[in-house]
Amino acid sequence: MNGPLAVIPARGGSKRIPGKNVRLFNGVPMIAWSIRAAQASDCFERIVVSTDDEAIAEVARAEGAEVPFMRAAELADDYTGTSAVVADAARRLPGHELVCCLYATAPSLSPEALREGMERLQASPSHDFAFSVCAFGFPVQRALVMAEGGVAPLYPEYAGTRSQDLPAAYQDAGQFYWGRRQAWLAGTPVFSGASLPVVLPRHRVQDIDTAEDWHRAELMQQVLWHSGELKR
Repeated sequence: MNGPLAVIPARGGSKRIPGKNVRLFNGVPMIAWSIRAAQASDCFERIVVSTDDEAIAEVARAEGAEVPFMRAAELADDYTGTSAVVADAARRLPGHELVCCLYATAPSLSPEALREGMERLQASPSHDFAFSVCAFGFPVQRALVMAEGGVAPLYPEYAGTRSQDLPAAYQDAGQFYWGRRQAWLAGTPVFSGASLPVVLPRHRVQDIDTAEDWHRAELMQQVLWHSGELKR
């Protein structure tokens, strides 16, 4: 078997932030940060970008990633899940036991976290995946919903429970997903008991779906550089 394969899904046609994958983020095309983190991790034999967009492919190649094929149109619509895209790449590029999906919009991704995910999966043959998570900032059991012009507890049974007495809950950090090739090809669910969590600090995680998200993430990346927690 060959060494691990990195697959970075990056389709064109972003609706909320046009050109999101190649838009300059702190002076560098967004997708470049994920490619550079993958390169710095020394985990991968190949770093491949799966895209349907020639502009994205051009930026990816300039950063040293491969674009050995252009993604088919049926895998580049608004409804195709990431797992299907990764499975397509794993099928086209056989011989890699471990295949890692990296999101193209993860500018605070650290090479160390990538290595941790790989090592955790390698050390546990009974698991199919290892992916990034972070803790919610407040117990989800105490969430509120809008109701009849006011608010109501989403989980009334926990309304009187002290927050420190509730178990911590975690969310998908949306950065990377290590998986075994056969698990990707079989469509095994990532969010299951077959997966290992790689817990990231909350300040390293940021959804980027709006202009406000984008600005905040740029500022956070600059803070991480200044503190030395993230290398440029």
